[in-house]
Amino acid sequence: MTEQQIMNNNTNSNIPVSEVYWSLVDKADKKFSKIRDLPYYERNRYDTYFYKVFKVYTQLWKFQQENRQKLVEAGLKRWEIGEIASRIAQLYYGQYMRTSDSSYLSESYVFYEAILSREYFKDGLFQDLNLANKQLRFFARFLMVSLVWNRREMVHQLVNLLKILVDECRKAFQETDFKEWKLVVQEISRFLKADTAFMNIRPLRYSLVLDLHPDSLPRVATRRSLKLRDAILSSYHHNEVKFSELTVDTFRMLQCLEWEPSGSFYQSSSAKIGQNGGSGSSRINHAQDIADPTLPLNSRKAVLYRPSVTHFLAVLGTICEELAPDGVILIYLSASGRVGHTISPPSGAGTSINTTENTVRNFQSHAMYLDAVTISPFSSSSNIPNPSSRQSKSDCLHFGTRGNGGLNSIYPTDLIPFTRRPLFIVIDSDSSEAFKAISGAEKGEPAAIILSPSCSIPLTTADSSRHHSGSLLTMFLTTPLQAFCLLIGLSGPDVEMDTYNKAEKLLSSSLNAWGLTLATSDMLDPVWAQILGDPFLRRLLLRFLFCRAVLTLFAPSSGKKEFHPECMPSLPTSLQPNASACQTVVLQMANIFGATKKFIFSEGIVLPAHSDVEMASSS
Repeated sequence: MTEQQIMNNNTNSNIPVSEVYWSLVDKADKKFSKIRDLPYYERNRYDTYFYKVFKVYTQLWKFQQENRQKLVEAGLKRWEIGEIASRIAQLYYGQYMRTSDSSYLSESYVFYEAILSREYFKDGLFQDLNLANKQLRFFARFLMVSLVWNRREMVHQLVNLLKILVDECRKAFQETDFKEWKLVVQEISRFLKADTAFMNIRPLRYSLVLDLHPDSLPRVATRRSLKLRDAILSSYHHNEVKFSELTVDTFRMLQCLEWEPSGSFYQSSSAKIGQNGGSGSSRINHAQDIADPTLPLNSRKAVLYRPSVTHFLAVLGTICEELAPDGVILIYLSASGRVGHTISPPSGAGTSINTTENTVRNFQSHAMYLDAVTISPFSSSSNIPNPSSRQSKSDCLHFGTRGNGGLNSIYPTDLIPFTRRPLFIVIDSDSSEAFKAISGAEKGEPAAIILSPSCSIPLTTADSSRHHSGSLLTMFLTTPLQAFCLLIGLSGPDVEMDTYNKAEKLLSSSLNAWGLTLATSDMLDPVWAQILGDPFLRRLLLRFLFCRAVLTLFAPSSGKKEFHPECMPSLPTSLQPNASACQTVVLQMANIFGATKKFIFSEGIVLPAHSDVEMASSS
């Protein structure tokens, strides 16, 4: 007899409906409490258990719908219905984090949106502190889902609602109860200041409307063709922009490794580019169906914030064990390699609630954890010394507090044992050069490696430092045109959409031409040849070529190798930064924005005859 039949029998017997309901709630709560502690990276092991929990909550939701009137008469509150819906949304989001299947993310969004529209937590909000905290946690959880699902209008709506609610709760309750929520508001506001409408003009996800269709990728003569199956994304820098444990760099990488649902589409605008999401272009039609069964599955991703080495290695080892025979793993690590003093809170700073790590909990477990918050030192950027001052670079990446015996430091040798599997490694750090040691030391599969410059170019636009905007290399890999604009001193309000669209069209056609050059080159290393058939890895590689060419030709960094990114193995000479093919593209891009004098080109490099010279001044 199935659980549904047993439940039906109970309701047909003399057992009150309310008792059946609360027994089902108790059963669901127990299963939920178990699942929240399960690691996301052991995917295959726990999939069956996730579906069992989904089944229980589906039965619970259906039961309360069918017996709503009787349950309300027995004392069921609206917030208790909202709590069930919230749990279901959390389960869907958790399954998205486990599988990267965007349909789960879509379902989570749908449930959260229903909770918002039906105002389940509103009644008695300012008379019950527990209920107020439930509403605040709901806003924070929905914010995370909306952010990842790129529903920007909803994100800004939720931020405004959260600000208002925090202010009202401070009036209704003791102010000390809501200090952590003030920090949540500050953190998401800072995140949105960095991740502006300008950075999201074009989908970060792979779009069949804007990017080359996978079926149209040029064929490569290679012994095998690999596909991106898994990725580990980890970023940690002092005072970096983040929301909960999702940093702006990992957020951008997460987005650019997924398919853009074809129900969403690009809409151009003739206006200038809005900076805060309130105006400017709106590229997504939210009324369109956001699930698309015709798209391939997304590669699975593990997002790690400040991982210990043991945790990082456990995740990487598990992924390697589960990797498909035709798979390749992308490892993205962004962290400082500088060592020196240990960062500590300023004297007299006292303690306060640590930001959203404790409120929303971490990005992967989302809200699988319940309501506890912990106290830890909180340091503001204005009080802490510059972490790069009086420090020297080391041969590793630091993902946490220094001086702890290397428990949070990742060395090149930590990755070498895993080169028995195909790896695509991106190191974004001032110590990236140390990771050249991996090349030639692999244990069976030569790794494809992209290394950031060891020195960062100071950007001239306002709020465009790493602390405010994220890594320049990561911007080039995920939003290359915006990175180019920031490099030459332009931000959203400075760029006309017509100009932007011309540059976007040029960049797209140029990268596709470079892709064809690579595919047909006899000099292309097999390490690169075997990944060119994957649309995501191909796009990253081509954007790297653009980044390398731009930074090599940019006047402030010209001739200074420490400002130039590198890759291993080397790529064909026909696409080296000083090759005419690369210089011509950079010249055309600079000409569109009237910035040719910001670059140094070789003698004889001129605009092609068909170039629209009149569209911008070269001065």
